[in-house]
Amino acid sequence: MNKYVERLYNGVIKENPTFVLMLGMCPTLAVTSSAINGLGMGLSTMVVLICSNLLISLFRKIIPNGVRIPAYIVIVASLVTVVQLLMQAYMQDLSKALGVYIPLIVVNCIILGRAESYASKNGPIESVFDGIGMGLGFTVGLTLIGLIREILGAGTFFNLPFLSAIEGFTPITIFIMAPGAFLVLGFLVAGMNIIRKKMEERGTPLAEPAGCLSGDCAHCGQSAMCTGKSQVETKSADTAAK
Repeated sequence: MNKYVERLYNGVIKENPTFVLMLGMCPTLAVTSSAINGLGMGLSTMVVLICSNLLISLFRKIIPNGVRIPAYIVIVASLVTVVQLLMQAYMQDLSKALGVYIPLIVVNCIILGRAESYASKNGPIESVFDGIGMGLGFTVGLTLIGLIREILGAGTFFNLPFLSAIEGFTPITIFIMAPGAFLVLGFLVAGMNIIRKKMEERGTPLAEPAGCLSGDCAHCGQSAMCTGKSQVETKSADTAAK
C-alpha cells in the first residue's frame, strides 16, 4: 500500500481516534447533539491537525527537545486562534453552537499526540497526510454520532425534516442529551470492534500497541530517559542489586 494512502487508511480505520484510540472524548460527547455540530467540530480540528503537523514537521530539527511540548502548544494555539476568528467572522451560528470547544482544540490529545508521535519524527508530506487521515477519522466519527443522535432525538437530518415528517413520530429526546451520547458511542465502538475483528480474521494487519505499555520505546516521548521497563520491574531490579 502506498505510504500516503496508508496514512489515510490508518486515520479512518486502523487507528480511528474516536472509535479505536478513544481520544478527544470531551468534544465527541459534548458537541454531537446534531450532525452539523459534529461536522463543524471535526473539520475545525482537521484543519488545525493538518497545519500543526506540517509546521511541527518542518521545525522538528530546530525545536530543542527540552521545550518541544511548549513549542507544540504555541503552534497549535496560534492555529486555533486563526480558526476561531474565521468561524466568528463567517460562521457565527456554528461558532456559537460549538462555544468553548473551539478554543479547547489547543489541548486536544489527538493534536498533541500526533505532533509528538508522528510529525516530530517524519517529513512534512507524510505528516500532512497523517493529519488528513486522523482528521477525517475524527470528522467521520463526530458526524456519524451527531447524525444518529439528531435523527433519533429530533427527527431531523442535518436540520432538515426527516423522521419528524412522519405522522405519529415521537422524538427519543434522551439521544440529544448526555446519556444518548454515551449510548451511541458505545454501539458504534462495538461495531468498529466487530469490523476490526473480521479484518483480522482475513489477515489484514491492525495497529499494534506502542509505547511504554508494550516496551516499544521508539514510539514513546520519554524514550531518551526510559529503559523500556515498567517502574515495578525497575524497583525489583534495584532491590535485587542491593
